[in-house]
Amino acid sequence: MWQALSVGGRWVFGLICLGYVLVSFITLRGLIAAPRYRILYGRVQDCRARARVLKSTSSYPDQAVITDAVLDRLADLERNDTVAWRIPRIGGVISIPLSKLSAAWRVLHAAERQLVRLESDEEIAILATSTALRTQGAHDARAKRVAQDLTAAGVEPARRRHLLIALLDHLHAQEERSFELDYEQQRVALWLALVGLFGVFGIGAAFDHRTTLLLGAIGGFLSPVVGAMRAQKQSSWGVMVLSPVGGALAAAGGLLLTRMLSDQQINILGQVFRENSWGAPDKPLALALALLFGFSGTLFSRMALAASIQLAIHQDNESDDERAGDAGSQALLERP
Repeated sequence: MWQALSVGGRWVFGLICLGYVLVSFITLRGLIAAPRYRILYGRVQDCRARARVLKSTSSYPDQAVITDAVLDRLADLERNDTVAWRIPRIGGVISIPLSKLSAAWRVLHAAERQLVRLESDEEIAILATSTALRTQGAHDARAKRVAQDLTAAGVEPARRRHLLIALLDHLHAQEERSFELDYEQQRVALWLALVGLFGVFGIGAAFDHRTTLLLGAIGGFLSPVVGAMRAQKQSSWGVMVLSPVGGALAAAGGLLLTRMLSDQQINILGQVFRENSWGAPDKPLALALALLFGFSGTLFSRMALAASIQLAIHQDNESDDERAGDAGSQALLERP
C-alpha cells in the first residue's frame, strides 16, 4: 500500500480524497440529518393527529377553517418537496439536506401555535404547566417571568392562552436559532473539509508527500477517538469531519516547520531533524513526526509559534547587522 502511494500513486491518493468527500457528504446528510428527520416526522404526525381531533370536535366554523389550513400547510411539506419524507431508493441516506429540515421545523412550530388557539381550557392548563417546566432549567429571565404568570392562580383562561402562545413563540424562536446555528456549523465544516482536501491533494501531487499526508490524516482521526475513549469531551460532528483533513495539513506544515527550525542558520532542532523532515518524507522519523503532528494540534501550534519567534529574531539580527555596517561605513567616510 505504501509503495502504491509513494511510487506513481497519485490516482490512488486522489481516490482516497474522493472517497473522503463522499464520506463527509453522507455524514452531513445521513448520520446528522436522519435522526433529526425522524424526530421531526414524529412531531408532524402528532400535529396532524391533533388537528384532525380538533376538526372533528369543532364547535364553530372558524375552527374547521383553521384546522384545514394547518393540515394543508403540513401537507405542503410533501407536495412541495420541502422535506424528503419518503427517502428515494436511489438517494438513500444522502437525500435529507439540513436546510430543508430547518425550514420544516419553522412550519411545524407555526402549525403547533395555531392549534393552541383551538384547544379547550383544560388542555391549555395542561400545556401551560408542561411548557413552564421547560423553562425551569433555562437562563432566560423573560421566559421564566412569563412562565410564572402562566401558572399563577386566578389567571383568566383567555390571558393564559395568550401567555402560552407568546411563550411558545419565544421557545420556538430559540429552538430555531439553535437549529440554524448547528446547521450552519455543519455546512461550514463540510466546506472547510472540501477546501482542505483540495489542499491535501495538491500537496500530495506536487511535493510527493502522499504517505505523510495519509499518516497525518490517521493521526487527526485518532485524536477525537482517543478523547472519546477517555471520556474527556464529546466531539461534535464538525470536529469529526474536519480532524482527518486538518491532521493531514498539519503533518505537511509540521514537517516543513521542522525543516525550518533545523536549518543551519537557525539550528534549534539539530541535524537529525534536518535529515528526517520535509526533504525525506519516507523516512521512519519523518513518518512518525507526521503522525504526531496530525494527532496533536497543540504540537503544531507550538511549532508554528516557535518558528514565528525565531523568524522575528533572525530578522532583527539582520537589521542590527545592517545598521552596524552602515554605521561603520559612515565612520570611515568621516575620517580626515
